[in-house]
Amino acid sequence: MARGIDHKCKQCRREGEKLFLKGEKCFSGKCPIVKRNYPPGLHGVKGRSRQSNFGMQLREKQKAKRLYRLSERQFFNYFQKATKQQGETVENFLRLLELRLDNVIYRLGIGASRDQARQIVGHGFVLVNGRGVNIPSYQVKAGDVITIKETKQKRPAFQEALKKLEKHETPSWLSFDKPAVKATVTAVPTMPELKQNFQPQLIIEFYSR
Repeated sequence: MARGIDHKCKQCRREGEKLFLKGEKCFSGKCPIVKRNYPPGLHGVKGRSRQSNFGMQLREKQKAKRLYRLSERQFFNYFQKATKQQGETVENFLRLLELRLDNVIYRLGIGASRDQARQIVGHGFVLVNGRGVNIPSYQVKAGDVITIKETKQKRPAFQEALKKLEKHETPSWLSFDKPAVKATVTAVPTMPELKQNFQPQLIIEFYSR
């Protein structure tokens, strides 16, 4: 409940763009944001009012939280960790989010959405360097090898998901042997590889007030 109990499609409409929270539905004509690209509410189409600087910062924070399926406390903790690390806070912040194990499973295409990827990790499907990891927030590192337990791969639902991997584009900082369902974190992602459809600088400004 802490991550938001609103209907996922309403969350996309609130942000005014697709957040890809529903997997395949987001790529189909059934996506509600295609039919009703305006904020949800009882009074129908109202348009989007002008926002103050604070309003824009808040909107970007909410969008990113919804994308990564995190609670406010989790999200703020990542900001605090980022400020304590060496280097640019924005890059550190994005890197911490991207290197979450559930996000890596999503980036590989094994999970159709981040929620599904979180379930895959939480239900014990994933091995990191040969050891079972069921913590979605686990931070992977360069050199880590990520596989799926062979017994889990035989499940019909998982086999169906594997068929769709051929069309999925893997990020440059991940190497993925799709037939073997074996991925390697080849490097820590750099800023050009961390581009998102939200403005992280506004989030940093929001928390730095």
